[in-house]
Amino acid sequence: MKRFFLSPMAFALAVAVAAPSLAEERLESVSVIGNSDSVSKLPGSAHLVDAEELAKFEFVDINRMMRSVPGVYILEEDGYGLRPNIGIRGAQGGRSAKISLMEDGVLVAPAPYSAPEAYYFPSAGRMDAIEVVKGPASLQYGPFTVGGAVNMLSTPIPTSSQGMVQLEAGEYGETRVHAHYGTSTENTGWLLETQQQYADGFREIDRSGSADIAKEDYLLKGRLQSNADATYRQQLDIKLQYSEEESGMSYLGLTDADFKKDPNRRYGISALDEMQNRHSTIQLNHSIELSDSFTLHTQAYYNKFKRDWFKVSEGDLIDAVNTGGSVDGVLDPQAVLDGTEDYTFGVKHNNREYEAKGLQISADWRFNTASVSHELSFGVRQHRDEVDRFQPVENYEQVDGKLVYLSTDIPDTAEESSNNRVEEADATSFFIYDDIQLNDKLTLTAVLRYEDIETEQQRYNDAERTEKGSYRTNQVDEWLPGLGLVYQASEQWSLLAGVHRGFAPPGAGAADGQGPELSTNYEWGARFDNGSLNAELIAFYSDYENAVQNCSVAVKCPNGAESGTYQLGEAEIKGLEATFGSEWVLTNGWILPVRATYTFTDAEISEDSDGNDLLAGDNLEYLPENVFAVSAGLDSGAAWRLNLTAAYQDEMCVNTGCNRGNTDKFDYTESLWVVDAAAHYDFSADLTGYLKVDNLFDEQVIISRSPDGARANRPRTATLGMKYVF
Repeated sequence: MKRFFLSPMAFALAVAVAAPSLAEERLESVSVIGNSDSVSKLPGSAHLVDAEELAKFEFVDINRMMRSVPGVYILEEDGYGLRPNIGIRGAQGGRSAKISLMEDGVLVAPAPYSAPEAYYFPSAGRMDAIEVVKGPASLQYGPFTVGGAVNMLSTPIPTSSQGMVQLEAGEYGETRVHAHYGTSTENTGWLLETQQQYADGFREIDRSGSADIAKEDYLLKGRLQSNADATYRQQLDIKLQYSEEESGMSYLGLTDADFKKDPNRRYGISALDEMQNRHSTIQLNHSIELSDSFTLHTQAYYNKFKRDWFKVSEGDLIDAVNTGGSVDGVLDPQAVLDGTEDYTFGVKHNNREYEAKGLQISADWRFNTASVSHELSFGVRQHRDEVDRFQPVENYEQVDGKLVYLSTDIPDTAEESSNNRVEEADATSFFIYDDIQLNDKLTLTAVLRYEDIETEQQRYNDAERTEKGSYRTNQVDEWLPGLGLVYQASEQWSLLAGVHRGFAPPGAGAADGQGPELSTNYEWGARFDNGSLNAELIAFYSDYENAVQNCSVAVKCPNGAESGTYQLGEAEIKGLEATFGSEWVLTNGWILPVRATYTFTDAEISEDSDGNDLLAGDNLEYLPENVFAVSAGLDSGAAWRLNLTAAYQDEMCVNTGCNRGNTDKFDYTESLWVVDAAAHYDFSADLTGYLKVDNLFDEQVIISRSPDGARANRPRTATLGMKYVF
C-alpha cells in the first residue's frame, strides 16, 4: 500500500493564512475548464466550444463540432459521427482510444482501461459544450495523457422554468427531435431531455435500399441543494441516461474504381450489416463547501453498454480488385462484390457487453503561503471495468445476388477463443494539481498523477464456459509529473511553457510485463488578446519511449493483428498549433466574426524495431500533416444571421510504410476541403427557423480506407429546422 502525506508544517502555514473566498462560486464538478476566461489561465493549450458556438451551425456530428479545435485530428467513418475517431497531438485516433473521453467529468468510453476503443459515443447533438484540454493540465483527468482530454457537458438544469423544442427535417430522410424542460427552486431542480435522430442514410446498398439510422437518447437530471446562507453549502445531483441505436453501418467500403463511379454505393454482400446497442448511465455528484476556501466533491458512476455489430469482414475482396490480386476459391472478386458470382461467407455477431463503475473524490482548496497564493486540487479515483465477448458467426451464401442463411458457428474451440473471452481492469489513480501565483505576472502549475492498473483476460474453449482456455494478466503503475508556466508579459500578451509525462494503458489484451505507452511531452507558445483580437501560437513536441497501438478490426495493427496491442517503439511527434479570432462591427451595425485555426504535425518512428518490421523514419498512420479550419459569420444584429465554415485536411498514409517508396495510391487517403453553411432567422424572441447545408459544394473524396476499402465523407445535405424556447 502506498501512502501520501502533506507536510504538517505546510498544513499549519496554509491554515494560518487568509484564503480567497469560494462562496460566490457555484458548486459544480462536471466542467474541467469552467468558462472561456479560464482558458487563457491554463498552463497549456485548451479549447472550449461553448453553447453559442455550437448553435451557429446546429451540428449533430461530433466530427464537425471539433474539427476547428487546434491539435485535434478527425478520421470520418460513417458520415454521422456515431463512432468517431478522434486523435490529439499525434495520439492515434482509432475509436478515440488514446484520449480521456468524458461526459460531465466522468469517463464515458465503455471500458476505458480494459478495452478503450469508444464504440459508444454520447449523442453530440444534445451537448451544451465541449472542452478540450492538452498539456500538463490533462494529468488531472487521465488515464490517457499522451494527447489530452475531451469533456462533453450535457444540458444543465436551468435556474428557472425553461424548455426548448427543436425539430429538423432534411435530405436522405433525416429527421431530428431535440427537446428539454426543467426548472429550479432555491433547494431543488430537475431537467428532462430527449434527442431522437433518424435517417435513411446516404449510402445505397445494392439490391437492398439504403443504410438507415435510428438513435434515441433520454436524460433525466435532479438536484437538491442547501440554502445559500447554510453553514456548509451542499449540492447533490443525479443523472440518469439511456440510449439505444439501430444503424445499418458496415465495415465494408469500396474499391477505388467503384468509388470513382459512385462514392455512396455499398455492396449487397453487406446488406445484413447492422449495429444494435443500448447504453445506460447512473451518475451521482455531491459537493460540499466546508469553508470559504475548501470544497469537497464526490462522484459515483455506473455505465453499462451492450452492443451487437452484425457485419461482414471482406476486405480481401477489395484489396484483390484494387491490386489485381486474387482470393482463394474466388474466380472473380469484382463479380462477388457485384453479386453476379456465388460466394459463401460469414457474418460475425460482434456481440459484447461492457460495464464500468467507479468512485472519484476530489477537493479544491485555496490558500496563501506568505505572498504566494495557491489553488490546489487533489483527488483519487477507484475504477473497474470489463468487456465480455461472445461472438458467433452466421454463414451465408450469395446466390444470384441474394443472401441465403446456411448455419451458425458458435465459438466453442481453442481456435475460436478470441471470440469467447472476458477482459477486466482494476485501476486506482491519484492526482494533485497546484496552481501557484508567484506574483502578479508569473503562475507556476505543478501536477502529479499516479496510475496503478491490473488487467486480466480469460478465454474459453466452449460455449458454456466450463473449459477455460488461455489466461493472461498484466500490471502497470506509473508516476506522471508535469510542470507548466504562464507569464503575463503585458495586459495583452502572455507566454506559456509546459512539460509532462504522457501515458496510455496497454489494455487487457496485453501480455504479462508489457508496458504502457509512455512519452515526454513539451509545449511552449504565446497568447495575445486585446479584447477585439485574440491569437495563440503553440509548438509541441512529444518524445515517445514506447508508442503502443491497440489492435482492432477497425484499426488493424502493422502486423495485421485485430486484437491485443502492438509495440511501435520509439517515436517523435512535433507540430504547431495556431488560432486567430476577431469580430468586427461594420458601419451599418452588422457584426462580422472571423476565426481560423491551423495544425501542423510531423510524426515518425525514431528507431528500428527489434524485428525490423518498423524502421526509423516510418510515419504514423492516419495523421494528416496539415489541418486548417476557418469560419466567418454575418449577423444583422436583428433578425437574421449567416455562418460559413471551411475545413481542410491533408491526405494521410494508411499504414506505417507509406514513406519508404514503392507505394501506390491505395496507401493514401485524399485531401479534402469541405464547406458548411447555416442561416438563422428569428421570427420572434422565442421562435427561430434555420437552414443548414453540410458540404455545400458536394465534395466527396476517399476520406478513409479503414476498416475495409475506400469510404467517402458525407455528401451535400440540406436540412430545415425550427427551434422554440419557452
